[in-house]
Amino acid sequence: MKTAYGHLTYCTNIHPGEKWEDHFAQLRKYIPAVKQQVAPDQPFGIGLRLANTASLELTKEENLQAFKAWLQQENCYVFTMNGFPYGGFHHTVVKDQVHAPDWTQADRVAYTIRLFRLLAALLPEGMEGGISTSPLSYKYWCNRCEEEKNSFTESATLNMLLVVEQLARIHRGGGPLMHLDVEPEPDGLLEDTAEYIGWYMGALLPAGIPFIMDKLRVDEAEAAAIIKNHVQLCYDVCHFALEYEAPERVLEQLRQYGLKVGKLQISAALKADLPADADQRKKVIDAFRQFNEPVYLHQVIGRKADGALVRYPDLPQALEDADNPAVMEWRSHFHVPLFAESYEVLRSTQPDIVRVLELQRQQPFTAHMEAETYTWDVLPPGLKEEMAASVSRELNWIKKVIANS
Repeated sequence: MKTAYGHLTYCTNIHPGEKWEDHFAQLRKYIPAVKQQVAPDQPFGIGLRLANTASLELTKEENLQAFKAWLQQENCYVFTMNGFPYGGFHHTVVKDQVHAPDWTQADRVAYTIRLFRLLAALLPEGMEGGISTSPLSYKYWCNRCEEEKNSFTESATLNMLLVVEQLARIHRGGGPLMHLDVEPEPDGLLEDTAEYIGWYMGALLPAGIPFIMDKLRVDEAEAAAIIKNHVQLCYDVCHFALEYEAPERVLEQLRQYGLKVGKLQISAALKADLPADADQRKKVIDAFRQFNEPVYLHQVIGRKADGALVRYPDLPQALEDADNPAVMEWRSHFHVPLFAESYEVLRSTQPDIVRVLELQRQQPFTAHMEAETYTWDVLPPGLKEEMAASVSRELNWIKKVIANS
């Protein structure tokens, strides 16, 4: 839905399915129910997630036209998509495979270009569109040496530039402005602001400027502007909170380099101080154990008293190190509901969301906002509600916070 501070929706990656018929059935079931509770009297924007198989099926003209007719009938529109997960995202072990295929693979390029062509066909006239994507690759797949990491980065960057060329050609040909929104996350090849900016200024622009100059016959300044328009940041609040990065600092660094935020993904992580007292510490650790489920990666980043960070690739590894007295705080990559600030002895990074929304209200830095709590199926008992009610509660909470911040 359109708000005074940008378009707001939720990401439909919370709904299972890999085929278009499954995706469409979920949309028909939940979107009207959510719209009725959130935006009954205005158009409702959709943050569409399509698995690779579904994207292939939606390119068929009869499927695309049927979807467009349904959107018109329900007074809905698509303005953003999630192109990070390629395959199954529910009822299967996802873990690090959420990055596969990564940006070194041709399948990732083809899938992303296909999504953009679908988005161009679905976008309302005059509206920009964005698709969030993986932070190049998974760091543990290419961390054996610096040379290997550099090779992965170079290959992934060159592949991403193939997408940029297509987006620029679409826009120059009279089509919509669309941007690829790169989403840093813990243990991604790009996982924080410094790594994102370092890649952008040290790899993407140096490789991209001559590439775009040659392909589109533009000068150096225009080539740089094209890249900055078509490659933007997906600011996932949970991910940056896990890195202990203050929202003001993230946005200020981006401004210094003239880099844009294509999408704000509104999500919350779990956090807690780890008491020195053994009994109190055990209560906190046992609370984290309730969130140790086998589907998704739940990276943990601990902080020591001196501010140094300790990284664990998943919650089981953190639990093995639970008695480490040097670690004073844990933050875990588990997308918990936005509207709750505490879970008994655990807390959420909700204050980061409140602050980000306050900054968006003061000086909007993106046109796209998307709630992304995708863990409803794996939440501990007692935290689950009916899906439409849960999603509506989150969106109405965001509307209230941004209006009052």
